[in-house]
Amino acid sequence: MKEIKLKGLDQSVFYEKLSSGLKVYMVPYTNKANYAMHYITKYGSVNTDFIPVGKSKMVHVPEGSAHFLEHKMFEQEDGVDPFTFAAKTGTSSNASTSYRTTRYYFEGNTGFLENLDYLLTFVHHPYFTDENVEKEKGIIAEEIMQYDDEVDWVLDEELRKAIFQKDNTRLDIGGTVESIGKITKEILYDIHKTFYQPSNMILVISGNFDCDEALQVIENNQALKEAVTNEKIVEEKVKEPLEVTTSKKEIEFNVVNTKVAYGIKIPLKNVKDRYLFNLYLGLMNNIVFGLSSRFRERMKQLKLMTSFYLEREIIGDYLILTYIADSKEPEKFVQEIKKELAHIDIQEEEVERLKKVWISSEVVMVDNIVMTLENMVYDIITYGDIIPNKVDIFRSLNKEDLDKILKEIDFSNTSTVIVRPKKA
Repeated sequence: MKEIKLKGLDQSVFYEKLSSGLKVYMVPYTNKANYAMHYITKYGSVNTDFIPVGKSKMVHVPEGSAHFLEHKMFEQEDGVDPFTFAAKTGTSSNASTSYRTTRYYFEGNTGFLENLDYLLTFVHHPYFTDENVEKEKGIIAEEIMQYDDEVDWVLDEELRKAIFQKDNTRLDIGGTVESIGKITKEILYDIHKTFYQPSNMILVISGNFDCDEALQVIENNQALKEAVTNEKIVEEKVKEPLEVTTSKKEIEFNVVNTKVAYGIKIPLKNVKDRYLFNLYLGLMNNIVFGLSSRFRERMKQLKLMTSFYLEREIIGDYLILTYIADSKEPEKFVQEIKKELAHIDIQEEEVERLKKVWISSEVVMVDNIVMTLENMVYDIITYGDIIPNKVDIFRSLNKEDLDKILKEIDFSNTSTVIVRPKKA
């Protein structure tokens, strides 16, 4: 095993890449009683066009297939589902699907080795039948309709559709009632064989456990030994244009307060270090629009918002900045954001103060096994690997480089989505 020290944090990550291609990251703690293990495939809702392993033609699977498969993985042929198995040791088990990953996880205090072996086994033992696939369609259709009634979910989905022309991030993770109706057991088996290869997966474990014992369980797991792996995954790639789909969209919804989402699409084509670039945009966002910012105070005084939060996300070759608020005058609120971005004035002491906050947060975060795991997974999926020297990078941030980056950014490539109360 390779030991990777997290600089400045008195913690190490142990890494091993198995012959199957599976990448294993382990973060052992001696001062914790609990553990978390997340088994993740780099397959999510955006992966709809590919050549199944063992076949020669490109196929298109229905929207929502990744989420549907995640649901079906919890139905095992022997009738013992992961929830029941985990409950024997008082452990929680669950799964989630995102745009680019699907993960399965166990979190608990006891039964570590037993649960680890079971996690690997059940993820590589799918059980799909015509009957159980058909039954699941009704369950997921209800789930989709519930999300369709949640305004925050709808606002986020509509903004993605307004920003992206071709990238599948514009599609709902769960699909539509119509699209999931087209899913068959054959489609699910094709997906599983192609994307659930150990070589396309990562296992991240954090908490109270012994690395050598864990690695022995992993290497001896029969399901992993039998899994098809190291097969090339061929997908149809689309090139997302710079331009947004639409600059402004309004919809009516069953809400009391008007909501607005404002998204900025920033290309990363010429960015050498995406992590550093993302950090500097985070610095700007926190200082200019954060909880103690002058902007928020002014918006409250002008009564232009009652709630406000920020997001930033790297999606393909773009960094998306999102500003979401409740506002009676959404157009004016968006204009205020534009004015703020056109005249950014950040002082050196503000940069230094935020750097100290981030370093302190990193020290606190590394003491939490789940937060540590989540951050590692995010970095692996977004940047390709863990980032062990974050504290050093935080210390290196400076106003001069921030100003240089901000000067080169075009903040005018935007989409606005406004959700207004339905008219009586």
